Amino acid sequence: MRNILIIARRDLRAQFNSPVAYVVIGGTMLLLGLIIFILPHMSVGGVSVGGFWAIDRASMDQMFVCLPPLLSLLVIPAVTMRSLAAEKGSGTLELLITMPVRDSEVIIGKYLAACGVVVVLLAGTLLYPIAMFWGHWGIGWNLGALDWGPVWAGYLGCLFFSLAAVGVGMMLSSLTENDVVAFFMTTGALFLLYAVGLLVSLFQGSWTAVVEFISFESRFQSFARGMIDTRAIVYFLSVATLCLLVSFRSLESRKWS
Repeated sequence: MRNILIIARRDLRAQFNSPVAYVVIGGTMLLLGLIIFILPHMSVGGVSVGGFWAIDRASMDQMFVCLPPLLSLLVIPAVTMRSLAAEKGSGTLELLITMPVRDSEVIIGKYLAACGVVVVLLAGTLLYPIAMFWGHWGIGWNLGALDWGPVWAGYLGCLFFSLAAVGVGMMLSSLTENDVVAFFMTTGALFLLYAVGLLVSLFQGSWTAVVEFISFESRFQSFARGMIDTRAIVYFLSVATLCLLVSFRSLESRKWS
């Protein structure tokens, strides 16, 4: 456990010693704010986006409509692309695995560091509901009495969604030595895993049950509606575990190549 924490702390420090983490977190929060508060009300695939001021009710539902796509297309690919791919390309990974640490400790440590960056971003987005609905001690606008139950459910869903998505990013990062390739592979994979759920509302057939089972979007919907789905939690944790096992095998295979 000590080695895992050392590796996680090392990677987390490396993330915030470079401008990447700040650009990703700051850019995502800015983009999220623009989509929610600036864009006019619109419907994309039957989902309401933008038009926060026109809703006329105390709700942050739209934030949880926008967060998962932003996590999938921008945040998690940028955070995980350097976890293994960049170190493999620069040769520092070989130096790391020759130290008295297990391959599994390297994988888990880097996974925890990537998850830590995402948690920092999610914590930063709390500024939006606080600014809109807190209204105490001169902070925010106090637009109404916000029901925090659905908000915490949405954040819990984003957390487990991120745990699975970071696992996917780690797995794909372990399969290449180029961090740019890892970024686009992760973006493409997470886009498919998320967007495939939208097909359910467009087409009907016996295969929709399979699509709903594998879709990140379908699994996240209950959290976005303020409900905690234990089946979705098990699914996200299972995806994360499977991806970490593949990452471990990929790292281990380098010893035999």
